[in-house]
Amino acid sequence: MAEVDPTYALRDALIRPTRVHRAAITEPKALGQLLREIDVFDGQATTRIGLQLLAMLAQRPGEIRHAKWAEIDFSNKVWAIPAEKMKMRRDHVVPLPAQAIALLDELRRMNGNGEYLFPSLRTWKRPMSENTLNAALRRMGYSGDEMTAHGFRVSFSTLANESGLWHPDAIERALAQVERSEVRRAYARGDHWEE
Repeated sequence: MAEVDPTYALRDALIRPTRVHRAAITEPKALGQLLREIDVFDGQATTRIGLQLLAMLAQRPGEIRHAKWAEIDFSNKVWAIPAEKMKMRRDHVVPLPAQAIALLDELRRMNGNGEYLFPSLRTWKRPMSENTLNAALRRMGYSGDEMTAHGFRVSFSTLANESGLWHPDAIERALAQVERSEVRRAYARGDHWEE
């Protein structure tokens, strides 16, 4: 047992990082306009599909970029993202609606022989650049203060919660968020909850 706090000298030496909120469109009509613009995006077809899947599935841009064909189960219509790829280090299963399956079929015709859904243009052995999706939004005229690739998650969360159609827990589960209440996590043990 120490009689003196050994960390006292470091008390103000470490600065807590400030959270940066990602720019996102949360007004339904403006988001609808963006989605229509993505549908007619004149860049790489794989980039268009990446943006469409971001909007549809509300997963992190890195999870989309690093998605592999082996993770897609077409027969059960799910995308099983392994824990090592997830921010919270938990396996995550994403249901794939018919629209996502159609986009994946289109993508598979383009590059289904490789490992990644979205390979780099330079080499099929690596995923697309982390800048690709944001650069596409900039090409469409959306500044970094208006919309980001990560902002699709914010758009989804905001609009889904405001709609009142889904339970907030279901929305958080779709986003693969971690429950902030340790007490709640201690008592929530059903199949609906991942530990």
